[in-house]
Parts: sequence; C-alpha cells; structure tokens
Amino acid sequence: MIKCKIIFIVLYAIVGLPNVNAQLFGRGGGVSLAEVAKLTHSPGGMTITPRGSIILSLHQYQNTLDRVVEITTSGDVMSFPNRDISQGKKGAPFFLDAVLGLQCDKRGIVWMLDNGRRGESIPKIVGWDTEDNKLAKIIYIPSPATTDASFLNDLAVDPEEPYIYITDPASGKDAALIIVNIETGLSRRVLEGHYTVIPEKLDIMVDETSLVVKRPDGSFIKPQYGVGPIAIDRKGQWVYYGPSAGKTLYRIRTDYLRDLTLTENELNSRFQAYAPRPPCDGISIDSKDNIYISDVTKKAIGIIKSSTKKYEVYESDDRFLWPDGLCFGNDGKLYFYASQLHLTAPYNEGKNLTESPFHIYKLKALASGTVGK
Repeated sequence: MIKCKIIFIVLYAIVGLPNVNAQLFGRGGGVSLAEVAKLTHSPGGMTITPRGSIILSLHQYQNTLDRVVEITTSGDVMSFPNRDISQGKKGAPFFLDAVLGLQCDKRGIVWMLDNGRRGESIPKIVGWDTEDNKLAKIIYIPSPATTDASFLNDLAVDPEEPYIYITDPASGKDAALIIVNIETGLSRRVLEGHYTVIPEKLDIMVDETSLVVKRPDGSFIKPQYGVGPIAIDRKGQWVYYGPSAGKTLYRIRTDYLRDLTLTENELNSRFQAYAPRPPCDGISIDSKDNIYISDVTKKAIGIIKSSTKKYEVYESDDRFLWPDGLCFGNDGKLYFYASQLHLTAPYNEGKNLTESPFHIYKLKALASGTVGK
C-alpha cells in the first residue's frame, strides 16, 4: 500500500453499500468479475474473516473518525472492533491511531498494523479475536526496530510460526523489513537500506502522467516508495516482497528471517530475485503459489504464475483506479478495491480529485486462496 508523507484532511461519512449478492458485471480479460461493495471513503487495507466479514482500515490522511470498519455479511457497516477503540474515545482501554495493513489469520484474529503517525504514538500491532470478540494481544514496536522516519505499511502473518513480517518504506533509502515474535513481543529491523527494499529510480505513471508530489517550496519531487507489498505462502516457507517503486519481486525464506544466529551480511545474501513485475501497491498469493499483483500503472490485477515465473495482466478495467487491498475471501475469490490514490491531494497540487464511491471487487483466481491472505 503505497503512501506518501504529506498530511491532508478530508472528511467523509462512513457509509457502506455492500452488495451481498454481487452480480457479474464484466469479464475484461475473461475472468469473472463482480462488485461486492461501495464505500464513501478510501480504504487503506483490507482483510476478510473466516465468517465472511470484510474488515477495512480507513486511510489516515482522510482523518475519518473511525480508523477501522467492518462490513458484515448482512451488509451493515460498523466500527471495528468497536466505536470507542476505532475512534479513540476517552476511557477506551486502548485506541487505534493510524492503521493501514491488516490481516486475519486462520483462527479469526485480525492483526492490525498501527503505524502511529496520525497522533505520533508508538507503532504497534493489535490482534483482535473476532470469534470471541475480545483483545488477543497488543505488541508495541519501538526503537530500534522502528526509526523516526518509520511508516509501517503492510504485514504478513506466518500461518505456521508465531511471527509477523512487516514492511517499513520509511523515507526510501532507510526502508526495511521488521520481524515480530508474537509470543515474546520482541521485534527487530532487518535488510535496512538493502537494494531489495529501497525504491528504484523510475516513474510511476497512470494515464501517461507521472506521479509527483509538490513540496512546500513549490518544487516537485517523485515519491520515494520503498518496500510495501508483502505476502507469505500458505506453508509459511517464503516471504515475497519488494519496493513499491520497483520492477522485481524478491523472496526470502522465513526460517532465515527468524534465525537470530545469522549475521547482517549473511541474512542480506539469502534473498532471491523471484520474478519481474511492474510497480505495485499490494500482492497476494493463492494455494498454488500464483502471485497476484496490484498493477497500478495499467489499472489491472496482474499475475506471476508459479509455473512460469513471468508477469502478465490477469484482469484490467478502467474502473481499477489504483487497485489495492488484495486478499482472499472464504469463497476462494480474490478481493480488492480501487483506492484512487493517484487522484488524492498530494499528487494533484493539494486538490482532491477522487470521486465517491470507492468500489470493492472480487474475481475468480487461478486457485483458491486462504482467508486473510
């Protein structure tokens, strides 16, 4: 989920218009595509629980009251996990500050990555048990795992071991991965500044227009998008990752990331260049290790097939305005939304050009996926 560090405020009512019996409305490249919900706000991340509820973080730059919401199977839109925690009400046992990445595990625990940049609080992971509707765990991620430039973006929950892997694009040159032990709460920063996590020098173009950000002095710069997309295979053996502004998907074995005996140089040499791909905002992986890519420049969902390790467009549509939030539902379909990020104020000289509603889609994948991935 690509983000930029220019704060702006846009207030939206939190309204969802989910279409529980989603209708097929287009086939594009031949893949069944359906719209499942409409929102008046732009999501920052998405996951789906085993019971079928859609959990969405709300982009922190919109400054909405709720940080996270739930679209229930009956179509209701509710604060998640409840209003006091989601809106940071006084008297709440804890609060969510700025959640982007989130993922539900097979036990029904929704792990929310709170980067803390809205209220400048300590970054943390919050696990909420949706089966028993109670707090499962809070893990704070202070220095040295995080830095002053940290902007914790997305996460991958290990399906076999008690670990969570986090992307921190930071300011670009100091991007890194963060490894968190769920049981002990210990976290550590790895691969900082490594070329597999820092942005490449390339343009991210949508509709033949390069993304640029206007600085306070009136000059323009290209956004520096370090490591953002991340996914883990269903066996928990490989973490796939790379800079959002990059053309290669990398992977590294999870046992290397968990191995505290490896030196920095040893760990830095254990990655693999897996496959070419376009600049992207998010990725997800199915049960056959096919990797789906949010191809933001082509308004498309792309795919790297495990059989070929080559990138191709899987489904494209002019309505896929900056696709993101890729995850699988309990129906085995791939879900994603159109965030319209490139139309937000930071990329348009302070003018918000997004248009409500923001659409959530699903499509048939080559193979079924795992809920929350």
